[in-house]
Amino acid sequence: MGDPKTPRRVWKKPKRPLNYDLMMDELKTLGTFGLKTKKELWKTQTELSRVRLQARSLLALRQEERERKEPILIQSLSKIGLVDQNSTLDDVLNLQVNDLLSRRLQTMAQKKLFFKTPYQARQAIVHGHVMIGDSVVTIPSYIVKTEEETKIRLIPESRFNETLSKPESDLGSPETENLEIETGDQPKNEEPPVKQDAEKESTE
Repeated sequence: MGDPKTPRRVWKKPKRPLNYDLMMDELKTLGTFGLKTKKELWKTQTELSRVRLQARSLLALRQEERERKEPILIQSLSKIGLVDQNSTLDDVLNLQVNDLLSRRLQTMAQKKLFFKTPYQARQAIVHGHVMIGDSVVTIPSYIVKTEEETKIRLIPESRFNETLSKPESDLGSPETENLEIETGDQPKNEEPPVKQDAEKESTE
């Protein structure tokens, strides 16, 4: 059983952690989802491998027993938004680590509360600015259920209520839009003055 003060590790390292391509992919994932360390990524990968193992074990069962246990797995995964109610075990086996990372509270809060970066969303969660329903959740890795998506909000006294706002378009910030408008207003047929002077000299 072991000492309860030192619980067993719930994640596994990759077999070749110093592989260059693997390191680059891990760093890209860390930046995309705002993870603090690679340990958070490895925990998610371990959890995904556990789900896939359950799906593969169900495929090896007899048809009657599989039909009885498969809906239980599909229902548990559909509650957290990984699959649909009508999904099959093949859909479970096709899940990627990004699918599970996108269900974290950190990622969901960034999308729904319009944080500028995932790291800003993480800071707000850790400092107790984000609520789910009537409860404050301070765990960025909390897996959000589908019924809880509409309940994510900021606490009333949060300073982010004044600073965060929905972007005007999907192109980027208002500053970027103004820059695009200014550059678009410039006439395209206008030639550089050096070229015009050269044409005048040639005519003379």
